[in-house]
Amino acid sequence: MRWDWVAYGVIAVVLIYIVVVFNRLIRQRNVVREAWSGIDVQLKRRTDLVPALVETVKGYATHERSLLEEVTAKRAMSLDAQAQGNVAQNAQATQQLGSAVGRLIAVAEAYPQLKANENFLKLQEQLSEIEEQLQYARRYYNGAVRNLNISIQSFPDLLIAKPLGFSEQPFFELEDSQRANPNISFQQGA
Repeated sequence: MRWDWVAYGVIAVVLIYIVVVFNRLIRQRNVVREAWSGIDVQLKRRTDLVPALVETVKGYATHERSLLEEVTAKRAMSLDAQAQGNVAQNAQATQQLGSAVGRLIAVAEAYPQLKANENFLKLQEQLSEIEEQLQYARRYYNGAVRNLNISIQSFPDLLIAKPLGFSEQPFFELEDSQRANPNISFQQGA
């Protein structure tokens, strides 16, 4: 009779532990999803800003047609990647769009009238704000992914996580070429 209670106690402790670990993993997975939605919002804001930027530049920089077409194509790629929801593809499309937009803004340096255009300056300011918010969202997402991945990889939680269908999530990482700060000037004079 006494061994029965010990066995029941051990089973109860194991079940309670499984429930606690499962609930923690669910919370962490939901934080990752919430963090991803923060990135997604900023990516959509930036993607929505690109057509206005292209139209503004188009009026001044008529000789930059190939660059304008490239920016438009990269925007379409970014929209496709956002629709698919794949973190790695989204990161790559984001980097390519960011690079193309950076080149577009750099080209604006050669057009003093464009640099002085109030609409262009406002778009640059909005783009800068979006990039800053995207950086914060990326940092939050990667922290949430780190916490979830550590839980999934750590013993004894991995004994529960893997059989219950939890898997490691990818980080939203930048390529080395994207890590450098772009040289963008917001000054009207020069």
